[in-house]
Amino acid sequence: MTKRRAIYAGSFDPLTNGHVDILERGADLFDELILAVANNRNKKPTFSAAERVALSKASLEHLKNVSVCSFEGLLIDFAREQGVKVLLRGLRAVSDFEYEFQLATMNRNLAKAEVETMFLMTGETHFYLSSRLVREVASWGGDISSMVPKPVFEALVAKFEDKYKV
Repeated sequence: MTKRRAIYAGSFDPLTNGHVDILERGADLFDELILAVANNRNKKPTFSAAERVALSKASLEHLKNVSVCSFEGLLIDFAREQGVKVLLRGLRAVSDFEYEFQLATMNRNLAKAEVETMFLMTGETHFYLSSRLVREVASWGGDISSMVPKPVFEALVAKFEDKYKV
């Protein structure tokens, strides 16, 4: 029997509890789920790709069928290299849908229908979270402890330590 495999890709700068929610539910749907950390040369991330991979691995140890790696280039090319036919994407709100629909359509066109996109709604307790907002709150020293896994929280506090000193 063929294993059901999927890729959940993104910048994950940083990984949030909303991402973890999607990963936990995705891990129940697939035999193997790859968290693919995008290394985009056009972005200036808070954490390097290697740091994001390490933080994700530390945050996802409880998910035995989830692996973490980084990639650069087109996601479709990475999916082909991995022999994966499903891209898992998370949706928070209606505002996400238009962009995600466009992305899924582009990927389907590039993949010549070899790869499908599957959407999961983020749980209602996390729908307001975005990596951008978490970074912004952290940069001002705000309480992000309920928004990110513990390893990510610790890394963000260290990154913005001048804002977290009492």
